[in-house]
Amino acid sequence: MRRENIADLWWRSSVIYCLDVETFLDADGDGTGDLQGLARAVDYIADLGADVIWLMPFYPTPNRDDGYDVTDFYGVDARYGTHGDLLEVIRLAHDRGIRVIVDLVVNHTSDEHPWFQSARSSRTSPYRDFYVWRDEKPENDANTVFPGEESSMWEWEPRTRQYFLHSFYRHQPDLNFGNPRVRDEIAKAIAFWLSLGIDGFRVDAVPFLIDVPHEGVADPHEYLRDIKRFLRRRSPQAVLLGEVGLDHAGQEPYFGAGGDELDLQFDFETNVAMYLALVREDPEPIVRAIRSRMAPSSDVGWAIFLRNHDELSLELLAEDERAEVFDALAPDEDQRVYGRGIVRRLPPMLGGDPRRVRLAYSLMFSLPGATALLYGEEIGMGENPALEKRRAVRTPMQWTAQGGFSTAEAAELVAPFPEGGYAPEHVNVADQRRDPTSLHRFMRAIIAAYRATPAISWGAFEVLEHDAPSVLVHRMRSDVGDALFAHNLGGSPATVRIRLDEADDAVLIDLHGESAPLEVSDPLELALDGYGYRWFRLRRESDIGPDEAGPTVRGHAP
Repeated sequence: MRRENIADLWWRSSVIYCLDVETFLDADGDGTGDLQGLARAVDYIADLGADVIWLMPFYPTPNRDDGYDVTDFYGVDARYGTHGDLLEVIRLAHDRGIRVIVDLVVNHTSDEHPWFQSARSSRTSPYRDFYVWRDEKPENDANTVFPGEESSMWEWEPRTRQYFLHSFYRHQPDLNFGNPRVRDEIAKAIAFWLSLGIDGFRVDAVPFLIDVPHEGVADPHEYLRDIKRFLRRRSPQAVLLGEVGLDHAGQEPYFGAGGDELDLQFDFETNVAMYLALVREDPEPIVRAIRSRMAPSSDVGWAIFLRNHDELSLELLAEDERAEVFDALAPDEDQRVYGRGIVRRLPPMLGGDPRRVRLAYSLMFSLPGATALLYGEEIGMGENPALEKRRAVRTPMQWTAQGGFSTAEAAELVAPFPEGGYAPEHVNVADQRRDPTSLHRFMRAIIAAYRATPAISWGAFEVLEHDAPSVLVHRMRSDVGDALFAHNLGGSPATVRIRLDEADDAVLIDLHGESAPLEVSDPLELALDGYGYRWFRLRRESDIGPDEAGPTVRGHAP
């Protein structure tokens, strides 16, 4: 780690809070969330401990794909407010030490974008080459993103009698990045949002952005490097966070050399490994995943997550592993989508067991990398199975027992709340902020512990051996301190004995404040409840400050 660059690499240890303006908080009572509502909630996000807000698309859109079908890369959808409202959100966030990143959705546009409306009208349109056209469908036309919904990546346009490429839905034609004018337009859009104070971009579907062959593009990764160079010239500390849904070997080329492409990538391989480990009550898949992700330089990083706004994709699991996770977490066919994914939130998948839910989040925050949360995870929101496919997990934020998202009638809401045990009556912010035993209080504490433990983001991952098969004990070694974590993925209590090879006066400081400093013995014995977890900072006893002091416990940790 190059310590002089820590301030520049702020995203390496960030807590990213993802939200959709449309479903977060409605200030004007029309049933749709808006930027004025988000402005009112910035203090809530700051209080939670997140230091990055990731805004899902808020651009003008016909909204056929939850805003990922954009008609204006410079605009703010009128349903959500104005550029002035967005600037107020950015100002409030920055005043509270929170950065704001936005989705960069430039693989495609909506078919209602003025560029495509012109391009499809005539082969001589000045925007014709903004898109990819063919007289005949290519032979390799089977790799659709949405099996069962789209059977082809090429759509016939009868007015100009050619096919256009769409990697996603047919109403989302792919842009042609072999055209320098397209690249210039995207650079202008990036510059525009940076000029408003945006701190970076979550780049949507990166492989589809650069891996689709375009005429005149010898090295597709060079375009990603061009974006990075342009970004750095305009804003040296801005981040590119990439969605690259591949295994670690496939992801690493997208970092480039020394971080000259993406700065940060979502860790999809570790994501599915955590679910497989939770199902098997065996940490081996997690260990295997973390050990496989050798970052190419200290200037890049990974973002750990449990759920996002899409389906929980199990595509990176082997077929038998995928079946195992499906059977355990999504036993009903209507809980599955595209043959690869689960459209449920975490608590319902884990049977509503608060021990397993807290274990899962403790595990996530203890693994090396930045962390990302989807809005509502901090209170344990569930999905609404009545909604179609991915929309099941995109329900309005549950602020109060009455909902609190909007003053509009239920029929006017952008989406209905979950019902049953996950309805607002049972799961909401207001009640949980008053309850010291709530998931929200737990999440605030675990985020605070994560942010106070830089070794998680900057350290080297090391697994400690023992003889309890359901327990993961790992250490993060770094020059900003070491930390030790123990997680019991099994439902039965377990005791582990480990060797730390520390100095005689080494002690463990309980980061959750549940025990006094623990003297490091050889071996060290740690007792864990079923689905229990422990976080420790390794210190020398002589270095313990007054706020950490207390009678030293010897022999084992209760």
